[in-house]
Amino acid sequence: MWEPDADRSLGLPRYETAGAAGADLRAQLPDGAVELPVGQRVLIPLGLRMAIPEGFEVQIRPRSGLALKHGITLPNSPGTIDADYRGPVGVILLNAGDGPFVIEHGMRIAQMVVAPVVQADFAAVEALDDTVRGAGGFGSTGVS
Repeated sequence: MWEPDADRSLGLPRYETAGAAGADLRAQLPDGAVELPVGQRVLIPLGLRMAIPEGFEVQIRPRSGLALKHGITLPNSPGTIDADYRGPVGVILLNAGDGPFVIEHGMRIAQMVVAPVVQADFAAVEALDDTVRGAGGFGSTGVS
């Protein structure tokens, strides 16, 4: 569903190639561009609301080109849009680059992946079963 003031000429999210896992999302900034200073973050509207089927989520992920070339990433990557959320969708961008970055209306700023969700049943137990790894933490399986 479009937000009332959305620029519909930008189109809906879309896959840019036949093999793409993520559909590109575009900034909805009809009133102008936003400059994002180094080290700062901003919520960029997409002009959309979604009805995600039960049993699925939408994951919001960075675009690799923006990350490599400009240091633009998502601080909560991957972001999750739950199936029961019906509000406006936006993307939190973080500038981890070397200089300010300008986000323009219609710019592809992130990608979304539709993924199945499995909910677990949680239970408290008195003991855990043994495994080869055991309680070994970060780096405990060796370097290779």
